[in-house]
Amino acid sequence: MNNNNNPADFPVCFVKGVGEKRAKLLQKLGINTAMDLVMHYPRGYIDFNDVVPISKVLSEESCVIRATVTKKLAPYRGGRVDIFKCIVSDGSGDMLITFFNSEYSFKRLMLDKEYCFYGKAAGDFLRKEMNSPIFIDADEPVKLLPRYRLTEGLSHNIISTCVKNALSAFDYEDCFHGGFLKEYGLICYGDALRMIHFPKTMAEYNLAKHRLTFEELFTLQAGLKSMRNRKQKLTGSTMQNKSLELYYSSLPFTPTNAQKRAIEDCVLDMQRSVPMNRLLQGDVGSGKTAVAAAACYFAAVNGFQSTLMAPTEILAKQHYDTLSGFLSPLGICVQLLTGSSTAAEKKKIRSLIADGTADVVVGTQTLIQKNTEFSNLGLVIADEQHRFGVEQRAALTGKGRNPHTLIMSATPIPRTLGMIIYGDLDISILDEMPKGRLPVKTYAVNTSYHERLYKFILKYVQNGFQAYIVCPLIEEGMSEKASAVKYIEGLSETCLKDIPIGLLHGKMKQAEKDKVMQAFKANEIKVLVSTTVIEVGVDVPNAVVMLIENAEQFGLSQLHQLRGRVGRGKEQAHCVLISDNCNKYTKQRMDTMVRTSDGFEIANEDLKLRGPGDFFGSRQHGLPPLRIADLYADFDILKITEAAAEKILKSDPQLEKPENSKIKELIRRLFDNAPDA
Repeated sequence: MNNNNNPADFPVCFVKGVGEKRAKLLQKLGINTAMDLVMHYPRGYIDFNDVVPISKVLSEESCVIRATVTKKLAPYRGGRVDIFKCIVSDGSGDMLITFFNSEYSFKRLMLDKEYCFYGKAAGDFLRKEMNSPIFIDADEPVKLLPRYRLTEGLSHNIISTCVKNALSAFDYEDCFHGGFLKEYGLICYGDALRMIHFPKTMAEYNLAKHRLTFEELFTLQAGLKSMRNRKQKLTGSTMQNKSLELYYSSLPFTPTNAQKRAIEDCVLDMQRSVPMNRLLQGDVGSGKTAVAAAACYFAAVNGFQSTLMAPTEILAKQHYDTLSGFLSPLGICVQLLTGSSTAAEKKKIRSLIADGTADVVVGTQTLIQKNTEFSNLGLVIADEQHRFGVEQRAALTGKGRNPHTLIMSATPIPRTLGMIIYGDLDISILDEMPKGRLPVKTYAVNTSYHERLYKFILKYVQNGFQAYIVCPLIEEGMSEKASAVKYIEGLSETCLKDIPIGLLHGKMKQAEKDKVMQAFKANEIKVLVSTTVIEVGVDVPNAVVMLIENAEQFGLSQLHQLRGRVGRGKEQAHCVLISDNCNKYTKQRMDTMVRTSDGFEIANEDLKLRGPGDFFGSRQHGLPPLRIADLYADFDILKITEAAAEKILKSDPQLEKPENSKIKELIRRLFDNAPDA
């Protein structure tokens, strides 16, 4: 044992069996230290107990056979490739085993000895084969073999050997004291590490997996709660209770109960001595802007300015129009500041902002420029915050004295994950749709429906309406999938050839995108062929048909976001998902889209089908990458760890007690860029 070194500080190149060459390969897997190595958990195991008789082996399926070597054939040495073959039998049938350039493996196999082989079966009914299998002696007591995420030059066996050496070289101290382990039924950390890599039984694996998952989720919860505690600075924008009756009475509609609850959440937060830090999460069309307008009104009647930052000019202009409609009749001055404003306009607007005349300022990143100065900024609103960097959001809040912050997002996140992803925020959810809004009718069809669908679009265009067609690619390249560029060329052969068609994709400059979208909003373009750049935010009530080509290429949540671009007006809207993919997975996803328009239900289904790793970019949402825990599958553990973290932080908010020092270190390691707790 090496008691003098911390494995987290010990370079992996010095672990026995690694060296400089392998260390460089391990670095490709994010392994730099001995601790990184032992935390490179197996992604699965070969269970050599799960044996299939050779007679029942199916071609192209991976399996384990238990068989005796009955014959070793003469090697074929062909220069670049040496081939070694043998025949094995289990009584139910024979199988040909082949190794390429692996004389060592071939020599390990002894005639008349029984082994367990794992690999992908090939061949047919007459002759079954398996190439380059992994094998162990049949009498080996441990039948579970770890499988790791690899890179070229590293095998499962190499990583397994290096991990074994790293485990034996250090004492792995527990971050939890004995009483804590007993309270939550956890095994010690060192045992968990050994069992996760080299479990003797599935029971051992389950104990190890539970312990390591608990620790990872506990650390995540404790870290997010600590971050939240650190943000509790005093605000210079504490507001007084003021009536919202005038605002409510001026609205041209009756707010939903969910909107009223969210507004009340904001109003209460803004009266506290610490800054509001709230996420307003609402499905497409649920009325987030009306809630934001109420918060701006409350700030204005308290003598504070508000600002709303949007990711694009067209979205900023849309928010400006909406907020002006809500607030200008109430005597509140709303201004728009974007990059395309003329120099004279910018100078005039900045003057109104600086002297306090402008109560509400809507804009893009122009808002964070140094020469944009606020008189008394009390509320900052960011729309679709994941599209802004941390520094940009910090620069905007820096324009005031710890102002209140409201973040709006239409990206449906499962309720089970919301508090984790946005762990440093309070959350208000708009789970009701405004009365009178018709749900979008959704259909799933194959490409044989194209001609009928184009006629369907033409009928609506002739009646004054518009349509979107979304394609997953911009250019064809090596793929046969539809692309926006090629798609428009194909439309010249259809009944849509004589109507104005526009093109929108991510490679266009922002000014070009804005020009196309303005033309579409003005009904000059009747059909907009686009990639997913129209996914978020843009509101064209006149668009009533959405065609999505190669729908299997999109996640459910993304499909739902795209569908939300139609159905913004009073006319019944339609969304058609087009795919020739017939597999069970695609059918299940398309059926979900047809069955429900509930964004949160769709998000949950998306998570189940795709897993959290594909559901969202964890770094984009500020969530550290998890090595072993699954936020969906391990939700029961997640709930337990939340209570456990709350309990410890309540008694030791700064984690200063000696028994919590290791927890503090774990948090630093997980949130590698986070300041000290």
